[in-house]
Amino acid sequence: MAKKVGVLLSGCGVFDGSEIHEAVLTLLFLDREGVETVCMAPDMEHEVINHLTQEPAGEKRNVLAESARIARGNIRNLKEVNVSDMDALILPGGFGAAKNLSDFAVKGPDATVHPEVSRILKEMTAAQKPVGAICIAPATLTKALGEINPEVTIGNDTGTAAGIEKAGGKHVNCTVGQIHTDEKNKIVTTPAYMLGPGIKDIAVGIEQLVKKIVSMI
Repeated sequence: MAKKVGVLLSGCGVFDGSEIHEAVLTLLFLDREGVETVCMAPDMEHEVINHLTQEPAGEKRNVLAESARIARGNIRNLKEVNVSDMDALILPGGFGAAKNLSDFAVKGPDATVHPEVSRILKEMTAAQKPVGAICIAPATLTKALGEINPEVTIGNDTGTAAGIEKAGGKHVNCTVGQIHTDEKNKIVTTPAYMLGPGIKDIAVGIEQLVKKIVSMI
């Protein structure tokens, strides 16, 4: 029976949703590991950013519908996903991970995590199932799981690292090609585009993260 790994998306596009390179690389490396992927996203609206100008577009879109673009339509509403549906969970980055899955991008350590995101993260760690988070996603993960003091990395950005520590986590500096594993809580993180600079560079850390997550199942 194939292992099942959830991929929690937050839209489509780095400035208002999932970082597309990070999401696609995650899906690619999971497929290479021979696991079945379960894509999911919260059913909610978000403010659209024009990715050409990086300015607000003055419209709203649905996070689940936008995430379906990356998942080629094969995606589930997060509120209908249970911990029993998967053996592990990975959160790609992009601003959506800190704007839609939580509001960490605006409020930092005082952020609120989307209730369904908080639920699935708490259920996964309570069941001792591994969770991976990429780029800025460890900030949302930490805010949801602050009571277990997760060890994470977002690279070496001092401001974000300070916010993570204030939210209850422990930050560990890493390079783009490294991962950090919190063995106690079964949490694996990598900086990706928090450091960059390019797709070949972030691929190194994401592949290691995927391999580590699958090995922990």
